[in-house]
Amino acid sequence: MSLPEPEAGLVIRYAYLWKSEHDQGREEGVKDRPCAIVLAATASDDSTKVTVLPVTHTPPADPRLAIEIPAITKRRLGLDDKQSWIIVSEGNEFVWPGPDLRPRPGQDLASVSHGFLPPNLFREVLARFLACAKAGRAARISRTE
Repeated sequence: MSLPEPEAGLVIRYAYLWKSEHDQGREEGVKDRPCAIVLAATASDDSTKVTVLPVTHTPPADPRLAIEIPAITKRRLGLDDKQSWIIVSEGNEFVWPGPDLRPRPGQDLASVSHGFLPPNLFREVLARFLACAKAGRAARISRTE
């Protein structure tokens, strides 16, 4: 089996590096987690650069900077049943596939995908992320060149 094509709205498993970890000088994420691909674009060298947003169980300090994932969507994606949010105020950028993709537990690397966010949820995530970026409130951590 091969890796999926990176597409906006796809939820993948990824070793996400939080901005706070990056600011401490870390280069590797501490925990593998689901992340939503919010942007995927072909670069001039024909590589695909993606931006992913992290999914977390930690309730956001500012509800405007996160979007809760509905329980029914979490079940469909094969995620746990705990309350979770997509953080829209920071993201990791990398060239697909990059070294930080992770398989779902007990599966091979082709299992990095959980599936797609519903279109309405993805549109809300994208709009909030772009609004944060426009306001200068969205940190982007470049992971690979």
